[in-house]
Amino acid sequence: MIDEELRAAARRVLDACRSRNLKLAVAESCTGGLVAATLTEIPGSSDVLDRGFVTYSDAAKQAMLGVSTSILESSGAVSRESAKAMAAGALERSGADLAAAVTGVAGPGGGTPAKPVGLVHFAAARRDGRATHREHRYGDLGRAEIRRRSVLEALAMLEELAAS
Repeated sequence: MIDEELRAAARRVLDACRSRNLKLAVAESCTGGLVAATLTEIPGSSDVLDRGFVTYSDAAKQAMLGVSTSILESSGAVSRESAKAMAAGALERSGADLAAAVTGVAGPGGGTPAKPVGLVHFAAARRDGRATHREHRYGDLGRAEIRRRSVLEALAMLEELAAS
């Protein structure tokens, strides 16, 4: 699953963070820990990665990251609001300077007309208050490919925020 493209993206994130003395946290739902796994594939990543939160259920998002019931009820777990709350919660509950969050519908089931398979929301946040959000609609590319592309996007967002 962790191919050379993913390893190269992880190296870039780790190098960008090392050069600025930044620590990372990740909050993952549909990727199930693959962002953290990709980062830890690189030897020495422990000097940058503080922790990862795998919050697959709504209850986990609430308990581990502080995502509010009102966000989950009004916007749903797969939403801009949830992704941003997940990233903010990861920062709040870690020693990290940067955090990325991923929440989506990897399939093959679980999609709806409003939130189809392949819809993924991303957020990245810095302790200084800067934050970004992205939404991708990958389509029904298959579970593995949606998750792989989601890891690449989360890493790209971390790299950009680390460099800014």
